[in-house]
Amino acid sequence: MAWTPSPRQLAGIKAAVFLMALLPFLRMAWLVAQGALVEPLAFLTRGTGDWTLYLLCITLAVTPLRRLTGWNWVVKLRRMLGLFTFFYALLHFSCFFWFDHFFDIAAMLKDVVKRPFITVGFIAFVLLVPMAATSTNGMIRRLGGKRWQWLHRLVYVVAVLGILHFWWMKAGKNDFQQPIVFGLIVALLLGLRVYWRVTRR
Repeated sequence: MAWTPSPRQLAGIKAAVFLMALLPFLRMAWLVAQGALVEPLAFLTRGTGDWTLYLLCITLAVTPLRRLTGWNWVVKLRRMLGLFTFFYALLHFSCFFWFDHFFDIAAMLKDVVKRPFITVGFIAFVLLVPMAATSTNGMIRRLGGKRWQWLHRLVYVVAVLGILHFWWMKAGKNDFQQPIVFGLIVALLLGLRVYWRVTRR
């Protein structure tokens, strides 16, 4: 029989996951505040982008982990992980919009159209917005379970676009090691879902 934590244990797990997901942001903020970085903008942009992908993969891993272990309780962590994914994506976008373009919308949109890797990254961020906005229990009731589920399946599109964004960005430096690793992880996590859906028929 699969282990199920008590309410108190689950609260402790949630608190630990929250702190672990927040620590990268606190570390980045601390290093920037201390003036310890030669290129703080590049550091923030890279760090927030990396952690968006880390947390996106962890969020996508919740369902396979539940199915393979029988730990149904891990689903209760998915909303928090998804919101942290959006949090880091928002920080990543803010670095681009604020520090790169100083809130100049016209310049930002011109850059979005001009550079494909920014285009797909921008689309991925835009798709994350409605999912974050509908993450509450109230929005689930308003939309209805089925419509809410269909909306949140956009995460699969976001995952593919996120990998493509990272791949094109690294292509300019001819550095494909990280994009390949992330791509394989996402392919495995999405492939498991396809396999389970096909074999269920």
